[in-house]
Amino acid sequence: MRNVREYAVVTGTYWAFTLTDGAIRMLVLLHLHELGYSPLEIASLFILYELFGVVTNLVGGWIGARFGLRSTLFSGLALQIAALSLLAASAGSLTLALVMVAQAMSGTAKDLTKMSAKSYVKLVVPEGDQDGLMRWVAILTGSKNALKGAGFFLGGVLLMALGFRGANVAMAAALGTALVASFLLLPAAAGRASKKVRLADLVSRDARVNWLSASRLFLFGARDIWFVLALPLFFSSVLGWTHAEVGGFLALWVIGYGGVQALAPTYVGGGRGAGRPPPSARGLGLWTLALVLPLGGMLAALSLGASPAATLVTGLVAFALVFATDSAIHSYLIVSYADADRVSLSIGFYYMANAAGRLVGTILSGALFQAAGQGLDGLLVCLAGSLLFALISAALCVPLRAAEIGRRFPTGLAARAAP
Repeated sequence: MRNVREYAVVTGTYWAFTLTDGAIRMLVLLHLHELGYSPLEIASLFILYELFGVVTNLVGGWIGARFGLRSTLFSGLALQIAALSLLAASAGSLTLALVMVAQAMSGTAKDLTKMSAKSYVKLVVPEGDQDGLMRWVAILTGSKNALKGAGFFLGGVLLMALGFRGANVAMAAALGTALVASFLLLPAAAGRASKKVRLADLVSRDARVNWLSASRLFLFGARDIWFVLALPLFFSSVLGWTHAEVGGFLALWVIGYGGVQALAPTYVGGGRGAGRPPPSARGLGLWTLALVLPLGGMLAALSLGASPAATLVTGLVAFALVFATDSAIHSYLIVSYADADRVSLSIGFYYMANAAGRLVGTILSGALFQAAGQGLDGLLVCLAGSLLFALISAALCVPLRAAEIGRRFPTGLAARAAP
């Protein structure tokens, strides 16, 4: 593989960023809940975070193709440092508007950094090595989520140890070090398209990318409707868990989730010794449909009066196994579908849909949980919404499969039948 050193630098930088991304989300969520803000008010703080992610992925893919991936990576790091510095400077006089601005900066930073890191995978894996592509995408995605989980725990610990201001200062300093290191080690032109990139190229013309992006939107909406706000607030306000317990548990969950993603090639195909080809749209549809089992199981058990703590812990384990596998297949497919010369455009468009799904899920998580009473009823409504979104995501894999077959056999059924 070529450019391995550059990819290692990008991955290490992405890991450092991911730790702060998980920590800042937990810091803001727990700190503002402690100050008395309602679930819907807290959800509103993340609206700009996700909304700016939608715009950033679309425009960031174009910037990466035009000017190179180093420019988008550095911009993401610098914006996150600025967001952390703003929160630290205003720790004693936080307002909803100020936190929304900081979250907008952080959302932009996260998606610039993620798009850069994911695009680099396509550049370092030899063309045609689909097994290698699946493995490297799975390792990057899995390790990222494991570190995001560690970031949840880090956020809770830093909040207790250093306070809100000190935690933000410490993370800004750490990212500053990562920014300097990556600036010194990365080439400027990596990821730049060989041909001129037009603004019209922002919208994908590949049906596979479009259908996969639509499925991703509902997939991550399904996760965030119940997971992003309703679940941690239920643990804290209904079950009485401390900030450290909430952050620690969610950290362990996301770390395990990341581990499953990294191992996915060994049982879905595409990994060494798997004995099967890399997964396709058909496999993606089946794994997405399988989300009905943990979501429906938790919904039924809680409705019948089962212990909330035991049900949620058990259900979260099952949900992690299925969702992590599903997400790993998604991440592989978008990198596989993307044109190597303009990889950031396809990946940027795809993660625009991802951010849109998180935006919708975040809003619904706060709104539904609050409207239904902020207790068990609220969590049940959020789980029902998640189940609906998962079914829609699975249904969208049907036209994706058709587009995949059409791309492989463009001359129709006769070509499909040819040896």
